[in-house]
Amino acid sequence: MLDEVIIHSPRSSFTWWKKANQKVFRTNYSSKRLAYLTGFYRETAQKGRRYINISEAVIDIYKTPYDEGVDRDRVQIFKGRKLLSQKASDTLAVKLLGGPNLSVYVDVVKNPDVLLDLESLPYYKFRMEESTTINDRPQYVINFEPQAILPYALYYGKLYIDKERLSFTRAEFFLDMNDHNKATQAILRKKPFGLRFKPVEVSFLVNYKERNGLTYLSYIRNGVRFKCDWKRKLFSTNYTILSEMVVTDGKESGINTIPYKMAFRSSQSLSDKVSNFADEGFWGSYNIIEPTESLEHAVNKLKKQHR
Repeated sequence: MLDEVIIHSPRSSFTWWKKANQKVFRTNYSSKRLAYLTGFYRETAQKGRRYINISEAVIDIYKTPYDEGVDRDRVQIFKGRKLLSQKASDTLAVKLLGGPNLSVYVDVVKNPDVLLDLESLPYYKFRMEESTTINDRPQYVINFEPQAILPYALYYGKLYIDKERLSFTRAEFFLDMNDHNKATQAILRKKPFGLRFKPVEVSFLVNYKERNGLTYLSYIRNGVRFKCDWKRKLFSTNYTILSEMVVTDGKESGINTIPYKMAFRSSQSLSDKVSNFADEGFWGSYNIIEPTESLEHAVNKLKKQHR
């Protein structure tokens, strides 16, 4: 007896992706309710293998219904702190896309312009891979990669879709690095004159979880690896920036919007502004998560300990 083999055509992969998109606003995600999420955000910077900056914050996230855009979604820093500040010699005045607002702009379901825009699907080639399980639920696994050359960089990666609910469970994707100029334009916002910037890898992981019959954003991780050197210098320096956000709580009633003047701007950097939100009495002495430990894993472990 031979094991059953199921062969999927690229067209079937494209079809499942479209089906999941069509169910987003009908059944799987809140199309009528506001959501106010509490999250824990952390960003670390490494120069080579050495940590040069560690900043973290408790954040509030205001989300409008999923059938609206992200223009009115906002993030507010509740409390923040620096665990490690860089030396003057480690300071690098490079500003990259990201920060606490990742929880708004990298929610690929609510902000389809990032990845799931139906108009962009013809630019990608799809392949159905072997099914897997996440949290004991069977998942379709769809591999995608660019099949068109555009003025901007595209992505490649995998998307996980719950077989029963047809909801997006996870998105793992990377920025295409075939054209370094396009990749640089996608992530670099500012750099000093004379500094040469070369992106090496840009990765994203977005997880969703089901609660009370609806699917909510759960976890986001963004990693950026790049090299920098100054003109006339022989060797370049490797840098790694890792940003993580895990949702720890949420509510859908008694919600007030976050005022614009209180919202964290996409042009701001947490490490530069974190001193504005410092409160040593809030953090205590022992609630430190090691920078090498995943925030998602650490928070889940703490929740189990306090049940």
